[in-house]
Amino acid sequence: MYILYCYLGWCSFHQLLYNSIRTILLFYVINTNRSLIINKNFEYYFGRYDESNDELFYQDPRFVVHIDDGAIILVKGILQDYIKDNAVVLDLMSSWRTHWPEGKPKESIVGLGLNAEEMADNPDLDYAVVHNLNENPKLPFDDGIFDAVLMTVSVQYLINPFKIFQEVSRVLKSKGVFIVTFSNRMFPTKAVNIWKETDEISRMQLVEFYMERSEGFDQTHTQLINPEHNYMEDPLYLVLGYSI
Repeated sequence: MYILYCYLGWCSFHQLLYNSIRTILLFYVINTNRSLIINKNFEYYFGRYDESNDELFYQDPRFVVHIDDGAIILVKGILQDYIKDNAVVLDLMSSWRTHWPEGKPKESIVGLGLNAEEMADNPDLDYAVVHNLNENPKLPFDDGIFDAVLMTVSVQYLINPFKIFQEVSRVLKSKGVFIVTFSNRMFPTKAVNIWKETDEISRMQLVEFYMERSEGFDQTHTQLINPEHNYMEDPLYLVLGYSI
């Protein structure tokens, strides 16, 4: 009996080892192939059903939030945990609400978005800049001035995320944090094709790939924040990295 237990334990160990190695190899192959596939089909993957200027789509203010109350609470918790107090923050693709945690000290928050009226009504913003990232990915800021950059429920609309993520790395201070959160909601006509063709969990790997390919971040982390959510609740996904 003891020999049988040892044998079964040995088999289980080897099966676990095999599965672990297989997972690592598959992850490597998937990410290597993704780079090649994206390069070959860039125009399609980052194309959209509605290719009209985003400024037209967002010209009328939408004084609404784009995730439910439970997901908003989780976003606030992430910002509380990962951003130091008295930080200088860039809210990228900003709009009506930043979801900054109540009572958390900050030096300033700069919003960069497409609708001036929405950002003017955002109580967390100290400054607002109207700027179309899909027209001009160059951020209008000096190098290394922000402690944190946020991109909340907007990454699915970027038609050239690699250049924009490089720009985020440039304007962040060394070891500054880039926090990307998203759910499963979107404006489908404006979301890029690769986003719509990727399942929810794999979208975290996709955003992590954006960070890795931009070569400006390390210590990347991905997480489904509320794995216990039900079909009536918004899932919330987190991808973050630290500027090199």
